[in-house]
Amino acid sequence: MRQRLLAAALAWSAVLTPCAQAQTVAELQRQIDELKAMIKAQAEAGRGPRAASPRLAKRTDAGTRPAAGRPVESAVTTPAVTRAAHPERPAFVIDRPDTWIDALLPPPPTPLVDDPGARARPKTWFERLSLRGYTQMRINETFAGDTTAPSGQARLRSVHDGGITDRGNFTFRRVRLVLQGDIHDRVFIYLQPDFAVNVANQSGGEGRGNFAQLRDAFADVFLDDERRTKLRFGQQKVPYGWENLQSSQNRLTLDRSDAINSALPGERDIGITAYYTPWHVQGIWDRLAKGGQKLFGNYGAFGVGLYNGQTLNRVERNDDLMVAGMVTWPFALDGLGPMFKDQVLEVGASAYRNRFQPEIRTGGVSPRAFDDSRVGLHAILYPQPFGLQAEWNWGRGPEYDVVSRMIQEKPLSGGYVQAMFRVDHSPVGPFMPYARWQTYEGGWKVATNAPRLDTDEVEVGIEFQPIKPIEITLAYARMKRREADERRLGRAEGHLFRGQLQVNY
Repeated sequence: MRQRLLAAALAWSAVLTPCAQAQTVAELQRQIDELKAMIKAQAEAGRGPRAASPRLAKRTDAGTRPAAGRPVESAVTTPAVTRAAHPERPAFVIDRPDTWIDALLPPPPTPLVDDPGARARPKTWFERLSLRGYTQMRINETFAGDTTAPSGQARLRSVHDGGITDRGNFTFRRVRLVLQGDIHDRVFIYLQPDFAVNVANQSGGEGRGNFAQLRDAFADVFLDDERRTKLRFGQQKVPYGWENLQSSQNRLTLDRSDAINSALPGERDIGITAYYTPWHVQGIWDRLAKGGQKLFGNYGAFGVGLYNGQTLNRVERNDDLMVAGMVTWPFALDGLGPMFKDQVLEVGASAYRNRFQPEIRTGGVSPRAFDDSRVGLHAILYPQPFGLQAEWNWGRGPEYDVVSRMIQEKPLSGGYVQAMFRVDHSPVGPFMPYARWQTYEGGWKVATNAPRLDTDEVEVGIEFQPIKPIEITLAYARMKRREADERRLGRAEGHLFRGQLQVNY
């Protein structure tokens, strides 16, 4: 570099001030000859092989930056330039600057690039896992009905929402946080607590709300590269009832129906489930999900499993296993004509066999394990824009008999029919009005003494989404219900306004 600067200085001085640098023509000619020789030497040196410039490594194997100044070989090197390699290049000529100007300029920078053959940096734990959730805040207002009643008579209450009382206002229905992710190409984990659980039997008889309780804790082990077949281990939803499997985050109505949910209040148990989904079935579900439909979740077209049988977060009480299974199949109706373009009809069935021991009023659980078995059917015409949904089930289960004052095995039946209409674009965002009728006659096995429910309910509502994280549901309900308490007889009636704000995150 010093020689190049000296050559440049001499060149400029020779042009600008020749009189000051030489007193005679001979001396001036000698200086010009020396300048030519110096520039020629610099030009020849610039055309020679250039050493590769060191660079810093971009990342180490651990995914962190190395200490400053650690050199590595560059993945891209500048090829050597020689006269033999470029015979067409003209020799150094003082009157042609293009033949010697490169000797006066600094070399071009060497680009830094990653080695394309290097191994990809492994993902860290926080890149493999994701965190999401939702919160539901509700208000229930009874503007006519039996919110209070004398001792021994039923009051207007619901097994699905503790906020339906004569004194309630705002409540949290669900506060969920989900941690999930692929910890291996063949292993997926899912953890979900609920922070809005109510606890009874506190000091002075007063209940307490907003406790944390485990809902899901399972791992999926995939048996093939396409992830069509998997085994699920842990506390999970039992494959019975389409509405039971659908997440409350996606469900259109505020609550599940009594008839279907009475099979598995809480929807979950500890066990092992095998799921299988054919690729063309998964393709239909993927298309529906992309179109914004409310699906029932990733539970496979076929599912069968073994479980404790005492339902969510209850201690196993007998040496017997619950066996449950479900099959569901979507049919694309496009081939039926233009009227059925993009329409999908999904039908299926589910069943389970179990032995259940209810809690009893005197404390503890019943020493007898009662038969608890059901079979159910479901059908869903996805709203595009009009849709229908229906489920029905039949079976036997434990139920309190008011005459004998004992828990007995009794038949049960019930279901629901629901209609909805989907609007994707409006000034208030997407919205979906709906109407549902449900009925159920049978026991509620997870309540003390397995009391009988006698439900006849109509609900009309609308869900709209002004912005993506916010969903608002407003509904009117006409309820005829028997309270889930064997000490209260009869059926209460009432008219309610119900509202819910759901925040997705």
